[in-house]
Amino acid sequence: MVEERYAGLQQLGSATQAPTSPESAVLERVAAQTGGKDVVVRFTTPEFTSLCPLTGQPDFAHIVIDYIPGEWLVESKSLKLFFYSFRNHGAFHEACTMMIADRLVELLRPKWLRIGAYWYPRGGIPIDVFWQSGAPPEGAWIPEQGVPGYRGRG
Repeated sequence: MVEERYAGLQQLGSATQAPTSPESAVLERVAAQTGGKDVVVRFTTPEFTSLCPLTGQPDFAHIVIDYIPGEWLVESKSLKLFFYSFRNHGAFHEACTMMIADRLVELLRPKWLRIGAYWYPRGGIPIDVFWQSGAPPEGAWIPEQGVPGYRGRG
């Protein structure tokens, strides 16, 4: 029997069709049970993929999302499916990165959120995109994202 607080989830625990676009992807949330403490939650996706909007060629990124929840946590299966939905989505790196951040902020209304998107080179130039919602709460421990800058072969 599913606990009442999880009863509204549509994807977790059931076969789920992969969304065909980020706009159609359903992000779900569950109540945060952090006791009001400023806990940092991290999601890392080292094999994120989207498409160049002009050439249609694949782009790859290592994405790190850190957030301090307010009332809500993102349900991880729905987040994985959301990430997957970008595989056939054409957008520039900055737009993909901000679409992810904006959807999470809208869904969760976190106390704080940051995203680091470390894109692999396109045309010989790596493009890294960073954003945060503001200053983290005072006293919160915010670890480094730990993704080294692109060094190529040297």
